[in-house]
Amino acid sequence: MDTYSQSSVFNRLAAGLLAGASLSVLAIPAQAGTNSPVRWNSGGAVWTTTSNDFETFLSTGETNLDRALDQGIDRSGWSADEIQQGMTKTYDVDVIDVTRFLYSDDGVVFLKNQTKSYFPYWKMTATAVQGLRAAIIADSADGSISSQGIMANLPVAFRLADTCGTFDGSQNVCADGKCQGDAQCTSLLSWYVFLPACVQANQLAPRWIYGGKTTGQTSSNDLSSYSSSPIRGLW
Repeated sequence: MDTYSQSSVFNRLAAGLLAGASLSVLAIPAQAGTNSPVRWNSGGAVWTTTSNDFETFLSTGETNLDRALDQGIDRSGWSADEIQQGMTKTYDVDVIDVTRFLYSDDGVVFLKNQTKSYFPYWKMTATAVQGLRAAIIADSADGSISSQGIMANLPVAFRLADTCGTFDGSQNVCADGKCQGDAQCTSLLSWYVFLPACVQANQLAPRWIYGGKTTGQTSSNDLSSYSSSPIRGLW
C-alpha cells in the first residue's frame, strides 16, 4: 500500500473515531436514530412528531393529521411539496472533509449557531453541538447527506423550544440572501431544508492534497488552507 493510500485509510479511521466521540460525550445513551426528532415545545406544552410521521410525510406527502407537523409546514414559508422536495434532496460530501470542518473552531461556531432553539430535549444546549455533529457525520458516511438523513441520525430526542422568553423558537437558517421573509429565515423546517447545502459548502477540502499526493500538511483549524464548494439548496 502506497503512502497516500495509507494516509487515506488512516484519515477515514480517524473520522470514524471522531464520529464515535461525538456520540460518546452525550450524557444520554445514544441510539441509531431517535424516534422523537422534533418535540415542538411552546411554553409548558409539548407536541411530538415521530420519526415515522416524518418518514410518511417525506415519502407520501401525507401528515397523518399530525397537528404539530401541519403547523410546522404552514409556518415554514414553503409549501408542503417544497418541504418534501427540499428535505429529501441529497448533496455529495466527503465524510473526512465534513468531520474535519465540524471539529474545527469555525465548525463548532457553526454548530452552536445552528442550534439556537433546536437541541436535545433533556440536556438542551449542553449537548447540542455534539448531537447535531454526530447526526451530520453519521449521514455523511456514505458520501451524501440530506435533511431527511440528518434527522434520521439524531442520536437523542430534539426539541424546538419557544419557552417564555428563554428561547424564542426561531432558528438561524443558513441561507443569506436565499430565504425570503421571517418564516423561511427562522422556521425549523426551512432550517432543515438549507442545512445540508450549508454543510456541503463548508466541508473542508485540503488544498494540499493534489493528484493523489500530499504536498504538505496544515492544521485542521486553519481555514485559510481549505477550499469549499458553492452553496446549493432549494433554489
